[in-house]
Amino acid sequence: MKRARRWWLILAAIGLLAAGGFFVWRGVAARNPWTEERTAVVERGTLEVVVNASGRIEPIRQVDLSFSTPGRVAEVAVDIGDEVRAGQVLARLDTGDLELNLRQAEATLKSAQAQLAQLRAQPRPETLKAAEAAYRSALAQYQRLKNSPSPEEKAVAEANLKRAEVMLHRARAAYEPVSWRPDIGMLPQSLNLETATLDYQIALANYQLTTKGASAEDLAAAWSNVESARAQLERAVNGPTQEELAVAEAAVEQARAACEAARRNLEKATLTAPFDGLIAAVNVAPGEMAPTGLPAVSVVDTSGFRITVNVDEMDVARLQVGLPAEVTLDALPEVTLTGRVERIGPSATLMEGAMTYPVVIGLDPTDAPVRAGMSANVLIRVEELTDQLLIPNWIVRIDPTTGQPYVYRKTASGNLERVDVRLGVRYEGYSQVLSGLNEGDILVLVRENPSGQFGFPFGR
Repeated sequence: MKRARRWWLILAAIGLLAAGGFFVWRGVAARNPWTEERTAVVERGTLEVVVNASGRIEPIRQVDLSFSTPGRVAEVAVDIGDEVRAGQVLARLDTGDLELNLRQAEATLKSAQAQLAQLRAQPRPETLKAAEAAYRSALAQYQRLKNSPSPEEKAVAEANLKRAEVMLHRARAAYEPVSWRPDIGMLPQSLNLETATLDYQIALANYQLTTKGASAEDLAAAWSNVESARAQLERAVNGPTQEELAVAEAAVEQARAACEAARRNLEKATLTAPFDGLIAAVNVAPGEMAPTGLPAVSVVDTSGFRITVNVDEMDVARLQVGLPAEVTLDALPEVTLTGRVERIGPSATLMEGAMTYPVVIGLDPTDAPVRAGMSANVLIRVEELTDQLLIPNWIVRIDPTTGQPYVYRKTASGNLERVDVRLGVRYEGYSQVLSGLNEGDILVLVRENPSGQFGFPFGR
């Protein structure tokens, strides 16, 4: 009985001690609701805002030259890697046909110019006389046709017909007495009758034609000749009309254009370097036909280089023309090149699920053995903030209710206090402190008690 009572006393004592310990722990927890984890010191330093990208070295200019006219390659004067000067011949086609076309076009132009000059020139006396004679002749011919037959022509035709008729009667009278003879075909009477018959037929046809006169078609053709001769005479006297001059001038211009086109085709048969540079590619050989879908020769300007990089839409807003850049090359790890932002593309392109903008970096002159196509890493310096209060992003919490950033600062007595801060630029794990903290302040990252208020982390 006494032993059972003793056990009850022991259990009661243990319960009192546990209750007392609980109340002591709760009081301490109420006075300090945090558990320290990491600390950071507010320091002064430089916050460098940069944009990183990658690309390939490009020459400042590259031109792919092609033959615009078909033909067989006659000469290739360069090879890959050759240095060339502006205007230097690189390759040419066989120009035999093109030269012939040019000579024909030049001849046509000279002919058109001569015709125009002849129209503009004053008529010569012999030309005027010839035109007058031609007009008088055409007019006389028309008059003869119009007035034919004349009494004299009719009388002559009638007399010839009568004479032929008389001769025919005589020949027939001489033929009839001997017509019975078997050898009649061998006798002169037979030949005389045949000749007299033919002469009579000719005289009759001539008489009929003479007495008939000119037809309407003959008169129209003769009058047309008169009009043409009159126009030639007027042109010789008055010179060409404005319409004739316009036609001749147009013919000259057309011939001149054809001549220029032929000359350009001949020039295009020869490829020349547009600037000083290096030959990057040669895709032709003598004797083969010039390629149509491939450049014949490529020329690059190695007097300078640039890089085109794609910058994420989140970073491109920070960039502006003129910002300095540093470039490192995979092929030349010991070399660091400098340059500046030259151009920023106005429109984005979707690349690997992200919207990016092309940014061109112009490189400063260098003696390094840089070559087009080398892989390059670009660091663009956007902003450099010196002598700034800086804190790591992981120390900052965000109030979930107000969105206010804050930190926990250790006081002189060792306690922790919440301090609201105003932050500026945030980059590469650090934030610029604009107000709320002083250099040397010790900040503490804590895990808040469930009874307290939780804050969201600001970043790494």
